[in-house]
Amino acid sequence: MPAPVVSTPSASVDAHGQGYGAVLVLAAAIAWSFGGVLARLLDMDDGWTLIFWRSLFASLFLLTFMLWRDGPRGTRMLFSRMGLPGLAVGVCFATASTSFILALAHTTVANVVLIQASVPLIAALMCRVLYGERIASATWVAIAAVIVGVGIMMSGSLTGRVSPIGDALALLIAFSFSTATIITRRYAHVAMTPAVFTGTVIAGTVAATQAAGFAVSAPQLGILAVFGAMSFGLGLALFVTGARLIPAALAALLSTAETVLAPLWVALFHGEVPSEHTVVGGAIVLAALLCYLGREAWRQRRAGLTGSGA
Repeated sequence: MPAPVVSTPSASVDAHGQGYGAVLVLAAAIAWSFGGVLARLLDMDDGWTLIFWRSLFASLFLLTFMLWRDGPRGTRMLFSRMGLPGLAVGVCFATASTSFILALAHTTVANVVLIQASVPLIAALMCRVLYGERIASATWVAIAAVIVGVGIMMSGSLTGRVSPIGDALALLIAFSFSTATIITRRYAHVAMTPAVFTGTVIAGTVAATQAAGFAVSAPQLGILAVFGAMSFGLGLALFVTGARLIPAALAALLSTAETVLAPLWVALFHGEVPSEHTVVGGAIVLAALLCYLGREAWRQRRAGLTGSGA
């Protein structure tokens, strides 16, 4: 006689953890999306100076957060335990942050953002090749819809000029972010907050060697503090915490919400009306994300009901 089916708490816990992780990654994308609004408030000609101050305030926020949450002794333990995976994640985020500035010197923002839209696809392919991880058909469809949507958003400002250096740097951003996402997921037992702190320190150090100067006014310094701590630092902390709990492809997919929300906030706060291409493409990306999340919520709820014998 076959044994009766007994619901295991691990299944429901895992489903709850994935939902929590998705919320955190989406919150990270929302935090990052305010970067454009804050950047519009800054009157700075040197991008390296902006990166330096942003990285500095992000570092201070992340360190303060760890000291508050874990105490001095716990924070030291986190750093000692992050090992090579944590260092790799830090280098990846530092590389992505620095490469973005360098890429803009050779190509347009639209070109860079369009290439960055391939992050979910790259993450999914890397997981498939390296770890044999099965990617659901719905995820592939959502990834394709996001790439199409971002392409429509940026089609009005794409240039016909090909810049091998600019495009290579944009691809480096995409691969660095994808790699950081995969490592965070594969080493879910490693707390990555020290890793992103390390990344901001590396990025800030590189920017300090390239910046023309560091002098900024008090009001600008306040904006930079919010930019670095609440948009950049908080976003990184939320992302690495949530990405540990969900598949890498899904984490990368949810992070593309930043691309849709950024022009929306700029329009609301600065009155910059987005183009028709931006509205149509953004609607496609947002619809793809909402449909995917709705499907996943329904699937997990059904799995929970089945597991409980309902």
